[in-house]
Amino acid sequence: MLNNFIRSFLLKTHKILLRNKKHTELARKFIHISSIVLPLSYRYLFNYNKRMTLIVFVSLGVLSVIIELLRQESKGFRKYFRLFFGLMLRQHEVNNLTGASYLLTSAIFSVAFFPPDIAFAAMAFLSIGDTAAALVGMNLGKRKFLNSNKTVEGTLACFVTTFIFGLFIFVEDPIIALFGAVSVCVAETINLKIDDNIKIPIISGIVMCIVWLFT
Repeated sequence: MLNNFIRSFLLKTHKILLRNKKHTELARKFIHISSIVLPLSYRYLFNYNKRMTLIVFVSLGVLSVIIELLRQESKGFRKYFRLFFGLMLRQHEVNNLTGASYLLTSAIFSVAFFPPDIAFAAMAFLSIGDTAAALVGMNLGKRKFLNSNKTVEGTLACFVTTFIFGLFIFVEDPIIALFGAVSVCVAETINLKIDDNIKIPIISGIVMCIVWLFT
Protein backbone atom coordinates (compact mmCIF):
# COMPACT_ATOMS: atom_id res chain seq x y z
CA MET A 1 0.00 0.00 0.00
CA LEU A 2 2.83 2.40 0.91
CA ASN A 3 4.64 1.44 -2.30
CA ASN A 4 1.54 2.29 -4.36
CA PHE A 5 1.18 5.63 -2.56
CA ILE A 6 4.83 6.56 -3.26
CA ARG A 7 4.49 5.50 -6.90
CA SER A 8 1.30 7.53 -7.32
CA PHE A 9 2.90 10.58 -5.70
CA LEU A 10 5.95 10.38 -7.95
CA LEU A 11 3.86 9.97 -11.09
CA LYS A 12 1.79 13.05 -10.21
CA THR A 13 5.00 15.00 -9.52
CA HIS A 14 6.38 13.93 -12.90
CA LYS A 15 3.24 15.13 -14.67
CA ILE A 16 3.51 18.54 -12.98
CA LEU A 17 7.18 18.90 -13.91
CA LEU A 18 6.56 17.78 -17.47
CA ARG A 19 4.18 20.70 -17.97
CA ASN A 20 6.96 23.16 -17.26
CA LYS A 21 10.56 22.41 -18.24
CA LYS A 22 11.71 25.37 -16.17
CA HIS A 23 10.45 23.62 -13.03
CA THR A 24 12.42 20.53 -14.00
CA GLU A 25 15.59 22.57 -14.44
CA LEU A 26 15.01 24.33 -11.13
CA ALA A 27 14.72 20.95 -9.44
CA ARG A 28 17.97 19.86 -11.09
CA LYS A 29 19.75 22.99 -9.87
CA PHE A 30 18.42 22.54 -6.35
CA ILE A 31 20.09 19.13 -6.31
CA HIS A 32 23.18 20.60 -7.95
CA ILE A 33 23.67 23.33 -5.34
CA SER A 34 23.36 20.68 -2.63
CA SER A 35 26.64 19.22 -3.93
CA ILE A 36 28.39 22.02 -2.02
CA VAL A 37 28.23 19.59 0.91
CA LEU A 38 31.33 17.93 -0.59
CA PRO A 39 33.71 20.91 -0.33
CA LEU A 40 32.15 22.00 2.96
CA SER A 41 32.75 18.54 4.37
CA TYR A 42 36.35 18.59 3.18
CA ARG A 43 37.04 21.92 4.87
CA TYR A 44 34.89 21.91 8.00
CA LEU A 45 34.10 18.27 8.77
CA PHE A 46 37.43 16.66 7.85
CA ASN A 47 39.57 19.79 8.46
CA TYR A 48 41.40 19.30 5.17
CA ASN A 49 42.37 15.74 6.11
CA LYS A 50 43.11 14.49 2.60
CA ARG A 51 43.27 10.79 3.52
CA MET A 52 39.95 10.73 5.37
CA THR A 53 38.23 12.81 2.69
CA LEU A 54 39.45 10.55 -0.09
CA ILE A 55 38.23 7.46 1.77
CA VAL A 56 34.74 8.96 1.99
CA PHE A 57 34.70 10.40 -1.55
CA VAL A 58 36.07 7.22 -3.14
CA SER A 59 33.48 5.17 -1.22
CA LEU A 60 30.75 7.43 -2.58
CA GLY A 61 32.29 7.07 -6.03
CA VAL A 62 32.20 3.26 -5.80
CA LEU A 63 28.56 3.44 -4.67
CA SER A 64 27.82 5.71 -7.64
CA VAL A 65 29.43 3.22 -10.04
CA ILE A 66 27.36 0.38 -8.56
CA ILE A 67 24.18 2.41 -9.03
CA GLU A 68 25.19 3.24 -12.60
CA LEU A 69 25.80 -0.46 -13.38
CA LEU A 70 22.50 -1.52 -11.82
CA ARG A 71 20.73 1.22 -13.74
CA GLN A 72 22.11 -0.11 -17.00
CA GLU A 73 21.88 -3.85 -16.33
CA SER A 74 18.81 -4.35 -14.11
CA LYS A 75 15.41 -3.58 -15.64
CA GLY A 76 13.74 -3.53 -12.22
CA PHE A 77 16.29 -1.14 -10.72
CA ARG A 78 16.21 1.04 -13.87
CA LYS A 79 12.43 1.27 -13.62
CA TYR A 80 12.52 2.62 -10.07
CA PHE A 81 15.53 4.82 -10.74
CA ARG A 82 13.73 6.54 -13.60
CA LEU A 83 10.61 6.85 -11.49
CA PHE A 84 12.54 8.76 -8.82
CA PHE A 85 15.11 10.58 -10.95
CA GLY A 86 14.06 10.20 -14.59
CA LEU A 87 13.00 13.80 -15.12
CA MET A 88 16.25 15.03 -13.57
CA LEU A 89 18.31 13.28 -16.23
CA ARG A 90 19.44 15.08 -19.34
CA GLN A 91 19.02 13.23 -22.62
CA HIS A 92 22.66 12.17 -22.82
CA GLU A 93 22.52 10.80 -19.25
CA VAL A 94 19.72 8.32 -19.91
CA ASN A 95 22.05 5.64 -21.29
CA ASN A 96 25.35 7.03 -19.99
CA LEU A 97 26.89 8.19 -16.73
CA THR A 98 24.94 10.78 -14.74
CA GLY A 99 26.34 14.11 -13.63
CA ALA A 100 26.69 12.78 -10.07
CA SER A 101 29.36 10.31 -11.15
CA TYR A 102 31.33 13.01 -12.96
CA LEU A 103 30.98 15.33 -9.96
CA LEU A 104 32.41 12.73 -7.57
CA THR A 105 35.24 12.02 -10.02
CA SER A 106 36.25 15.69 -10.15
CA ALA A 107 35.93 15.96 -6.36
CA ILE A 108 38.31 13.03 -5.87
CA PHE A 109 40.75 14.51 -8.40
CA SER A 110 40.61 17.95 -6.76
CA VAL A 111 41.26 16.65 -3.25
CA ALA A 112 44.04 14.34 -4.44
CA PHE A 113 46.00 16.82 -6.57
CA PHE A 114 45.18 20.42 -5.60
CA PRO A 115 46.28 22.32 -2.48
CA PRO A 116 43.50 22.29 0.16
CA ASP A 117 42.12 25.82 -0.32
CA ILE A 118 42.22 25.50 -4.10
CA ALA A 119 40.52 22.10 -4.01
CA PHE A 120 37.82 23.55 -1.75
CA ALA A 121 37.34 26.54 -4.05
CA ALA A 122 37.27 24.47 -7.26
CA MET A 123 34.56 22.16 -5.91
CA ALA A 124 32.53 25.02 -4.43
CA PHE A 125 32.81 27.07 -7.64
CA LEU A 126 31.10 24.24 -9.52
CA SER A 127 28.14 24.17 -7.13
CA ILE A 128 27.77 27.95 -6.85
CA GLY A 129 28.83 29.27 -10.25
CA ASP A 130 27.10 26.72 -12.46
CA THR A 131 23.87 27.03 -10.49
CA ALA A 132 23.93 30.86 -10.60
CA ALA A 133 24.62 30.80 -14.34
CA ALA A 134 21.72 28.46 -15.00
CA LEU A 135 19.16 30.22 -12.80
CA VAL A 136 19.97 33.73 -14.05
CA GLY A 137 20.34 32.52 -17.62
CA MET A 138 16.92 30.83 -17.56
CA ASN A 139 15.09 33.75 -16.01
CA LEU A 140 16.96 36.84 -17.21
CA GLY A 141 19.18 35.67 -20.04
CA LYS A 142 18.57 37.46 -23.33
CA ARG A 143 21.99 37.57 -25.02
CA LYS A 144 23.44 34.21 -26.04
CA PHE A 145 27.03 33.53 -26.95
CA LEU A 146 27.67 32.51 -30.55
CA ASN A 147 27.01 28.81 -31.18
CA SER A 148 26.08 28.26 -27.53
CA ASN A 149 23.03 28.07 -25.30
CA LYS A 150 24.91 29.97 -22.59
CA THR A 151 23.87 33.56 -21.94
CA VAL A 152 25.91 36.66 -21.13
CA GLU A 153 23.71 37.36 -18.11
CA GLY A 154 24.19 33.84 -16.78
CA THR A 155 27.96 34.06 -17.21
CA LEU A 156 28.08 37.40 -15.39
CA ALA A 157 26.12 35.84 -12.51
CA CYS A 158 28.59 32.97 -12.47
CA PHE A 159 31.53 35.38 -12.30
CA VAL A 160 30.08 37.60 -9.56
CA THR A 161 29.07 34.71 -7.27
CA THR A 162 32.32 32.75 -7.65
CA PHE A 163 34.53 35.84 -7.32
CA ILE A 164 32.82 37.01 -4.13
CA PHE A 165 32.95 33.49 -2.70
CA GLY A 166 36.61 33.23 -3.70
CA LEU A 167 37.46 36.46 -1.88
CA PHE A 168 36.41 34.86 1.39
CA ILE A 169 38.73 31.92 0.74
CA PHE A 170 41.75 33.78 -0.63
CA VAL A 171 41.64 36.82 1.63
CA GLU A 172 45.35 37.50 1.22
CA ASP A 173 45.49 36.49 -2.47
CA PRO A 174 42.44 38.05 -4.20
CA ILE A 175 44.19 37.59 -7.55
CA ILE A 176 43.65 33.82 -7.17
CA ALA A 177 39.95 34.43 -6.58
CA LEU A 178 39.81 36.65 -9.68
CA PHE A 179 41.50 34.16 -12.00
CA GLY A 180 39.53 31.33 -10.47
CA ALA A 181 36.23 33.08 -11.18
CA VAL A 182 37.29 33.97 -14.73
CA SER A 183 38.41 30.39 -15.43
CA VAL A 184 35.06 29.04 -14.17
CA CYS A 185 33.23 31.31 -16.62
CA VAL A 186 35.49 30.27 -19.49
CA ALA A 187 35.12 26.58 -18.65
CA GLU A 188 31.35 26.98 -18.34
CA THR A 189 30.94 28.67 -21.72
CA ILE A 190 33.48 26.95 -23.98
CA ASN A 191 32.05 24.22 -26.15
CA LEU A 192 34.07 21.17 -25.13
CA LYS A 193 32.54 17.70 -25.15
CA ILE A 194 33.39 17.27 -21.48
CA ASP A 195 30.81 17.25 -18.70
CA ASP A 196 30.65 20.55 -16.77
CA ASN A 197 31.05 18.61 -13.52
CA ILE A 198 34.52 17.58 -14.70
CA LYS A 199 35.43 20.62 -16.79
CA ILE A 200 34.68 23.44 -14.33
CA PRO A 201 36.48 22.30 -11.16
CA ILE A 202 39.52 20.84 -12.91
CA ILE A 203 40.12 23.79 -15.26
CA SER A 204 39.58 26.35 -12.51
CA GLY A 205 41.72 24.34 -10.10
CA ILE A 206 44.62 24.14 -12.56
CA VAL A 207 44.40 27.88 -13.30
CA MET A 208 44.34 28.75 -9.60
CA CYS A 209 47.35 26.49 -8.97
CA ILE A 210 49.33 28.27 -11.71
CA VAL A 211 48.41 31.70 -10.28
CA TRP A 212 49.25 30.49 -6.76
CA LEU A 213 52.71 29.39 -7.89
CA PHE A 214 53.50 32.87 -9.25
CA THR A 215 52.05 34.99 -6.43
